[in-house]
Amino acid sequence: MTATVSPAGRVDKGRITALLLALVGLLDSAYLAYVKLANQLASCSGIGDCETVNSSRFSEIGGVPIALLGAAGYVLILASVAVDRPGGPWEDAGRYSFFGLTLIGTLYSLYLTYIEVFVLRAVCPFCVASAVVMIALFVLSIGRLRALGD
Repeated sequence: MTATVSPAGRVDKGRITALLLALVGLLDSAYLAYVKLANQLASCSGIGDCETVNSSRFSEIGGVPIALLGAAGYVLILASVAVDRPGGPWEDAGRYSFFGLTLIGTLYSLYLTYIEVFVLRAVCPFCVASAVVMIALFVLSIGRLRALGD
């Protein structure tokens, strides 16, 4: 519990929220990476068109599934939040990397959402969930970055 308690003894709810959201994003991306790599069907029938999205030319970069890159991004976000301990030696680095990673993730998620809606005309609910999680993490990162000045 010491990892989530500030030096003043207060529980760092923003940090806990960020860790939980990043874990949700990691699980979502890992599932989509598994679906892509194992050539399985995603379980989103009736609420989206995961197959069109997951089999499109936009689902990979250089043969590497986007979902796998997303999972790696969420691992890096988890690491950046893990080292961001109030008063700890890596607090500044953790917060700046958390902000940078989520900024990149948010911009790329917005690009992919554009591709889904306007190019593929198909929406994958798992992809939308990841985008929402990433945007929420980005908003949290701004608040945590602003708190460094306090």
